[in-house]
Amino acid sequence: MSSFRKALLLALAVGATAAVAAEPARFVGIGRAATSQEVAAWDIDVRPDFKGLPRGSGSVNRGMEVWEAKCAGCHGIFGESNEVFTPIVGGTSAEDVRTGRVARLKDNSYPGRTTMMKLATVSTLWDYIHRAMPWTAPKSLSVEEVYAVTAYILHLGGVVPEDFVLSDRNIAEVQARLPNRNGMQTQHGMWPGKEIGHGKPDVQGTNCMRNCPVEPKVASFLPDHARNAHGNLADQNRLVGAQRGAQTAPVAQPSPAGAAAAPAQDVGALLRKHACVACHGVDQKIVGPALREVAARYADRSDAATYLAARIRSGGSGVWGAVPMPPQALPEADALAIGQWLAQGAK
Repeated sequence: MSSFRKALLLALAVGATAAVAAEPARFVGIGRAATSQEVAAWDIDVRPDFKGLPRGSGSVNRGMEVWEAKCAGCHGIFGESNEVFTPIVGGTSAEDVRTGRVARLKDNSYPGRTTMMKLATVSTLWDYIHRAMPWTAPKSLSVEEVYAVTAYILHLGGVVPEDFVLSDRNIAEVQARLPNRNGMQTQHGMWPGKEIGHGKPDVQGTNCMRNCPVEPKVASFLPDHARNAHGNLADQNRLVGAQRGAQTAPVAQPSPAGAAAAPAQDVGALLRKHACVACHGVDQKIVGPALREVAARYADRSDAATYLAARIRSGGSGVWGAVPMPPQALPEADALAIGQWLAQGAK
């Protein structure tokens, strides 16, 4: 059992028999033992030795279909996009596959570090896709789709051929071809446990919360010229976990005296709720076109509101470039409200 699973079981079972035995004076009568179903819902991590990997398979061709429908909007058709997230694919070679070390990681002239350049274990890629993707609907992919998308990324990186089918039975063979498989140092002991060959952690968790400064000091910040380059970051965070993005949108100007209250406020809430602003700025292109560009293009259509509402729900490609917009699973009433707002000029 991995360290993560042990820690999780202990946390969920506070107040149960084991926890009471460990802390009889502090937690008597508090909490209950986690049920097997509750543990199973969280116990989904996949270790570098592939313990925890569910049975299943997925082909490169199937992965391409899933990718274009659910992933390309943020990562590009071939995983090369540098708009919303840094590129996933690029910077590796056939020689890297042979040696297991990515040469360009030491090349300071290379413009960036892609996921495939840094990735040392296939389990990391599989596990992250399974838990966190797609961005707007984490944990919504089936096991087959996760295998397929992983296979597609590995194919784009030159690790597996286009007719390859990735499965729990051959994933260890794929690990042996990962371009940076030998590029990770394990002496730090961050994965303790003799069963996977690692030693004592180099950080022992001693009490370090003493003599803290009274006032926090900001160590980094987002430059003013870049704050709203891809829309308001606070609107783009998923409602998972405690972290929230910084408010980067310009401060709204007060309405002129006597002006009627605009319904755009409600539409703004819908745009944030359905993550539209992750790919579309109001005045500027992000992944997709600016919303006011869309409004201008269809300004002469008498049925613009219903047409745009239908396009939002069905998705499409080719009108604004090669990157497709996947179908959006939002209520028809919400789509129509956004369509009406666009038809009125996105004001």
